[in-house]
Amino acid sequence: MQYKNLGNTGLKVSVFCLGAMTFTEKGWRSAGTMSFSEIQKVVDYAIDMGVNFFDTADIYAFGESEELLAKALGSRKNDVIIATKVRGVMDENDPNARGLSRYHIFKSVDQSLKRLGRDYIDLYQVHWWDNHTPIEETTEALNDLVRIGKVRYIGISDFAGWQITKSVMLQEIKGYSKFVSAQMYYSLLGRDIEFEVIPACEDLGLGILVWSPLAGGFLTGKYTKDKPYPKDSRYSRMERPFLRFDFEKAYNLIEELKKVAKKYNATVSQVALNWVRQKSFVSSVIVGVRSLEQLKDNLGAVNFELSEEDIKYLDEITAPERPYPQWFLDMFADL
Repeated sequence: MQYKNLGNTGLKVSVFCLGAMTFTEKGWRSAGTMSFSEIQKVVDYAIDMGVNFFDTADIYAFGESEELLAKALGSRKNDVIIATKVRGVMDENDPNARGLSRYHIFKSVDQSLKRLGRDYIDLYQVHWWDNHTPIEETTEALNDLVRIGKVRYIGISDFAGWQITKSVMLQEIKGYSKFVSAQMYYSLLGRDIEFEVIPACEDLGLGILVWSPLAGGFLTGKYTKDKPYPKDSRYSRMERPFLRFDFEKAYNLIEELKKVAKKYNATVSQVALNWVRQKSFVSSVIVGVRSLEQLKDNLGAVNFELSEEDIKYLDEITAPERPYPQWFLDMFADL
């Protein structure tokens, strides 16, 4: 396993992080279900392979994911780095059981700590922006959690570039603990964050934690024009599909990835994961699996690196059209 610093911190995290959204025996949204014995095997193998970083959220199966992750880690739960999140609706009947208010953050962190069986959370992330709570209230509450020792580091997830900049500048002005990471969707089929989010994170020192690097499973290579996404696939089961891409271009990409994979005696998913992993701004790549076999394939990506030539080729064939003002700024960048 390889390790990188989490953003500008001195904390070393494995380049692959095991995501626990699929850790549910009851079933939740698009995650399907896993038996605890399957979860235990996945966690054990991840640790054996050197993974020291695990990501979950309070809203994943409404706390069940945190509980099952803690149960699978057992006595090792204080020897690894655990990240969780706050923001989502935890009780439909309680208007305060959601959002990024001081009230909800303080109540949620205690509930997450109880489920995880720990005295502190290594990385506490705000799951997405809250239009109903001033960011001043949110950042002050998070700073207090760091000061009293319930949280070691704080991060954001799914923020726009301007939201990241506003938040970190406010933290800097106030002398608060600053966000150190940004968990964002990024893949060969989803490169939108390259325009605003990545430049903001690089400028402010936040490390990118990538979720869904295989675009909801599409970049495993299992699906082609002749064998399209099945009706019971993860993407099809989503209540509100949030991974958007051109399927025609995606199927063409799979054919190109197969050619690259053959050069390395690797799988399509391993090539797609390495393309993400080798980006300098990425601190860790979160892989979510539903079986030990999937995890073994994903973590097999650490055994090789793509050449600069192949990275450049994949960059070129998946390059998104640059929007304004990026194309305008490009015109005058050297003047």
